[in-house]
Amino acid sequence: MEASMISVPITAFYGGLLAAVYVYLSFAVIFKRRKHMIGIGDGGKKDLSQAIRVHGNFMEYVPFAVILMLIAEINQMPHTLLHIVGAGLIIVRLLHAFGLANNVGKSWQRFVGVIGTFLLYIVLIVTNILTVY
Repeated sequence: MEASMISVPITAFYGGLLAAVYVYLSFAVIFKRRKHMIGIGDGGKKDLSQAIRVHGNFMEYVPFAVILMLIAEINQMPHTLLHIVGAGLIIVRLLHAFGLANNVGKSWQRFVGVIGTFLLYIVLIVTNILTVY
């Protein structure tokens, strides 16, 4: 019996782009650590603390969204909707990262990033649940 191949090119594409953003955010932390010669923690340096938080926030929200996209693609979510979700995720996470990196308080980029992320989560959650029925 031959195993069938599952192809998930849309998730692979957006997952790859999001991973590239993650690497960029990782290097932002590394460069600031080297600048301040701090190996662990933030050493009380505001710019390093912000970079750590931007990196951490991205890591907290993006992987689960990509997992939900993967499940949706395997369950044959319409390609157009997958592209909208994938492109939307990149846009809202970049906005959020920019807003968090450049503002200690509120910013429209953070607001749009948070709301957009949760709206995309809701689309993926509902779509994945509905595929069961």
